[in-house]
Amino acid sequence: MSRYELRWKNKMTGSEKYPSDCQILEEMRTQAREQISTSPARQCALARAKDIKLLLLDVDGVLTNGSLLYTGEEIESKSFHTLDGFGLQLLREAEVATGIITARRSAVVARRAKELKMTYIYQGAMNKNIAFKEILAESGLKPFEVAYMGDDWLDLVILQQVGLATTPANGAPEVQERVHFSTKRSGGFGAVREVCDLIIEGKGLKETLLQKYLNK
Repeated sequence: MSRYELRWKNKMTGSEKYPSDCQILEEMRTQAREQISTSPARQCALARAKDIKLLLLDVDGVLTNGSLLYTGEEIESKSFHTLDGFGLQLLREAEVATGIITARRSAVVARRAKELKMTYIYQGAMNKNIAFKEILAESGLKPFEVAYMGDDWLDLVILQQVGLATTPANGAPEVQERVHFSTKRSGGFGAVREVCDLIIEGKGLKETLLQKYLNK
């Protein structure tokens, strides 16, 4: 008997039958979720998320999958995920500001940032630390009140300063080693949404926001 079957058996009364395969599978999923939610790393990240008032993001490899698509007319094309967009909307509803700091320049990025109502938009920032310092000065926030998500070496200068340092599953190994939280999804596939959810949960606002949408 597996530990999942044993756990289910301990829950049963004398009148209940032996669990079905579907019930055992659901029990496995429940235990996996419990393990993730109670892991020391996640608990530490949730504690840090409580003070966050601003989420800053890199773009390529974070809001996108990192691919650069060029047309014959020299127009750059990027793909964004709706999960990330809705997560950033939820952050605004939680009164957490958002922004981007990226080394590249793109009209597509400017359009997406405007759609997402981002407060800070820094493109062409080869020295990201300069942009970060400017944002701190303008916002009046302290580094511990800022979360940042980056995927490569250019992001390390900010990641080592902020209160909540995060990276997507595709982040460089050197980045993975230095952050507080790594997502299960890769950049461009909902990784940013995971960080948004983490911040909302850390602030204790998950149920409040969920009820808002359940009651619409």
